[in-house]
Amino acid sequence: MPRSELTPRSLGELCLHHLAENPSQLAEFMGMTGYSPDALRRAAGTAGLDHGLIDYFASNEALLLALAANNSFRPDDFMRVWARLNPSG
Repeated sequence: MPRSELTPRSLGELCLHHLAENPSQLAEFMGMTGYSPDALRRAAGTAGLDHGLIDYFASNEALLLALAANNSFRPDDFMRVWARLNPSG
């Protein structure tokens, strides 16, 4: 994915798809955030979930590296989007 296409919405979608393909990671995310399956389905596509997913991946280097490798973008490009969402760091 070209760097110019990385937005909070596109990254949120990529993160959610990555977790959906890895049930143990999805369960860990849901446990940490308190999302039930129904609540997660209702939140899909919202800015709040996108931001939460981006924060979650940014805090887990292994997940971030796997996501970047599987989707052909650099981890630095992901972190630039994260930094825009979290200007105070």
